[in-house]
Amino acid sequence: MKLVYVFDAYCGWSHGFSGTLSEVVSRHPDLPVEVVSGGLFTGQRRVPIRQFGYVQGANAKIAELTGAEFGDAYERLIADGSFVMDSEAAARGIAALRQAAPARAAELATTLQRAFYVDGLSLSEPATYRKVAEEAGLDADAVAAAFEGSEARVAAGADFHRSASLGVTGFPTLLAVDGDRVTELAHGNATADEVDQRLAAALRTR
Repeated sequence: MKLVYVFDAYCGWSHGFSGTLSEVVSRHPDLPVEVVSGGLFTGQRRVPIRQFGYVQGANAKIAELTGAEFGDAYERLIADGSFVMDSEAAARGIAALRQAAPARAAELATTLQRAFYVDGLSLSEPATYRKVAEEAGLDADAVAAAFEGSEARVAAGADFHRSASLGVTGFPTLLAVDGDRVTELAHGNATADEVDQRLAAALRTR
């Protein structure tokens, strides 16, 4: 069995789930974690943030329910409404970080979300991945180069396909995958204890 975390780095609810994800991973070091980018803002949804009028109201609710931090630098980044959230670029970044440290994919996913939602860094810029890599003790040059390379584009597309093939309809979604058996452990918001209860039930019925 393994955990599959399907999220989008530009999804506020995924950012809110970061604490739960970190706690679940720390409680179950024996379970490998696959991190998949879902592709929330692609195609016609890749537009200036002002076209999503609900963003700041949703963020306030996320912060209230999960304790997630939305930093001043992030607020400044989106203040004039022109910033474009490009999930394909974010998925390429996740692919580059995942390639550099596969076993740390969950940790790096939450770190990348902090880079956007707290530090106000665009996930379309190579410099963001360089900074995240440096802070994680990874080869920053290699990660930045991978972000701009063709393999990351292929990996991003594969992630979007993987998300769809798993039947995921919203982010974040945490799954337990055991062969052909897929059990939903969380969708949107959940505590680590709630995830543990569902995981225990899935393990009992193996």
